[in-house]
Amino acid sequence: MAEGERRPDEGVLDRSEGFGERLLGVLLDRAHEMPPQLIAPLIAEEVARVGGRDVSILLQDYGQLVLVPLPGRLLMVGEPEPIGDSPAGTAFLHATTVEVPQSDGVRMYLPLLDGSDQVGVMALTLDTVDDDDRRLLRRLAGLVADMLVTKHSYTDQFFLARRREPMSVAAEIQWSLLPPLAMSVPQVAVAGILEPAYDVAGDSFDYALNEDILHVAMVDAMGHGLDAATMATVAVGAYRHARRADIGLSEIYTFMDRAIAEQFGPDHFVTAQMMRLNITTGHLQWVNAGHPAPLLIRDHKVVRQLGGPTTLPVGFGGEEPRISRQRLQRGDRVLCFTDGLIEEHEAGEEQFGEEQLIHWVNRIEHTEKGVRAVVRSLSHALKQQRGGRTTDDATLFLIEWRGGAADHLVLLE
Repeated sequence: MAEGERRPDEGVLDRSEGFGERLLGVLLDRAHEMPPQLIAPLIAEEVARVGGRDVSILLQDYGQLVLVPLPGRLLMVGEPEPIGDSPAGTAFLHATTVEVPQSDGVRMYLPLLDGSDQVGVMALTLDTVDDDDRRLLRRLAGLVADMLVTKHSYTDQFFLARRREPMSVAAEIQWSLLPPLAMSVPQVAVAGILEPAYDVAGDSFDYALNEDILHVAMVDAMGHGLDAATMATVAVGAYRHARRADIGLSEIYTFMDRAIAEQFGPDHFVTAQMMRLNITTGHLQWVNAGHPAPLLIRDHKVVRQLGGPTTLPVGFGGEEPRISRQRLQRGDRVLCFTDGLIEEHEAGEEQFGEEQLIHWVNRIEHTEKGVRAVVRSLSHALKQQRGGRTTDDATLFLIEWRGGAADHLVLLE
């Protein structure tokens, strides 16, 4: 061979299909036409290929109390697992694999992540576990989560599994309106929860991450039942429409105000709070339309309310709102909530109040990690402290600013 010539196979990438690619490729190749009811047996067959057995798919119920087994051919269907006190719950809340040694092997609990939103948990048993198993099963769980989310949009199968009690029509509307309950990227994380989960009507929230700007809105429509749900739907729809038109916060308020007034008349209103957070700089802006002021949490303690000028609720034709501003520090959290959280009271008794809310925020911030775990524990603890009852919607939405960058995620190692 002459100098400078290259051997035929030199520098050629190996594109042959290995075991792992074949395993995951079956899901990728079939996912687009897979009927929802066949996902379960396919997952069980895939896990069996790596020596796994006793497969369960566990989905979060709407009340965020338990992980409910998804019924399906070849799946193991046992009792629901408590989110707050079980290996499956730990995997779910903290988005991490949990391994539990058993007499017949190792029980693995893998979080099902759609993006960063925890869909549920995949549980299975292996005789032994090594790093190759962990890597392959983690990636398999990611594909399973994507399939569940995709199929969820045109089947009731997963909805019915998650529903633990009858749901009102208003709540059906609100749940169909919501974005994922949690989202996390290197610079920011958010999580929300609605109570009462099966009868919520006027409360809702929305968010979107566009480039370096996190957009957030929380709304609370007056009244109860379908009327409140309808108003909340129009308010969120108007917010999304205005947000996507790339106008300022004051203009967004005006657009929402006009939409509610024109649709429902002068006697109806929606309190609202709209925010923009630059996830690179930590610069937070917000407009408050008759809503409770959010709380600023720093070093796991409430340091103050994020007060400032307010305007009339949406629908009342308030003056152009003034924009409030706050520069966040890395690790700061901002807690938004609706008035049902602090105005609940027994007949003749005082309201629950912001003082008790702040007490419980400080307490739970030191016992839970991650925004999703904090929001969930805080909501359930507050409901218990209010006597286990919620006569009005009570919604929480938590934002954590982390700063930094995400460019490293596009680098192939």
